[in-house]
Amino acid sequence: MNYYSTFINTFSNYGNYILNEITFQVTPWYVNYFWMLTLLSIIVWGLEIAFPWRKNQAIFRKDFWLDVFYMYFNFYIFKFIIFAAFSNVVAQFFENLLPNGAQSLVIYDTKQLPYFVQLLIFFISLDFIQWLVHVTLHKFIFLWNFHKVHHSVEEMGFAAHLRFHWMENVFYTPMKYIVMMLIGNFNPEDAYLVYYISIAIGHLNHANLNITYGPLKYIFNNPAMHIWHHAKELPKHRQNGVNFGISLSIWDYLFKTAYIPHSGRDIKLGFNNLKKFPKTFIQQLIYPLNKKD
Repeated sequence: MNYYSTFINTFSNYGNYILNEITFQVTPWYVNYFWMLTLLSIIVWGLEIAFPWRKNQAIFRKDFWLDVFYMYFNFYIFKFIIFAAFSNVVAQFFENLLPNGAQSLVIYDTKQLPYFVQLLIFFISLDFIQWLVHVTLHKFIFLWNFHKVHHSVEEMGFAAHLRFHWMENVFYTPMKYIVMMLIGNFNPEDAYLVYYISIAIGHLNHANLNITYGPLKYIFNNPAMHIWHHAKELPKHRQNGVNFGISLSIWDYLFKTAYIPHSGRDIKLGFNNLKKFPKTFIQQLIYPLNKKD
């Protein structure tokens, strides 16, 4: 099969699927990613309004609407469709390349396990590979110039979770798909629960809320920890960043990248020369391509 046709057909099919989700024409109802993203966003925003950590921060904080646009563009319109299309292309590639297709790469087939255990393995595996990619985005200047879009947030709120340059999907997606193949080519369309949990945790991590989860803070990422990841001033021994966890904080504690010196409620966010960083969506998309360092 032609790889280009596979990609375009999948892209087109999911384009139609978006419209069906918006108009409530998908079944079962709980796989409606568009409205679930919207519902989770409203819930976390409501918590921000009711229990703000930074009480002087406006409900419609700085760049609120820009972040909302990024949220739908990156998670739904771009990421979800591209991920599905990319997955189908890669699957087709390995089907053509290997005698048993992608099944040849399976290290341990999780399909023989209970469904809940499959989801747990999928969640943990994906989170670790995202942690690793996240560390890489901070380590190399070329990648950091793309990741700067996410760190250009000056006031934290739930929608900052999905404010990032679309190229980050290109960095993350291949690694995610490799993980899926290694554990039995787990079908992401069946993992709606994992996606909802990840969205909720990501929204909470960026929210204007003071949450630590008590002793579970060593397992789950949280707003009080993640605020330090966005800190403008970093410790001298961690100039490439700290607290890289996406959903889980355990990786930072295991690999000693965790850093919470005190309450980060009022710390300055961003990076050096943030004032010179582009402020509009289009300018931020172009920025990494124009950088020479």
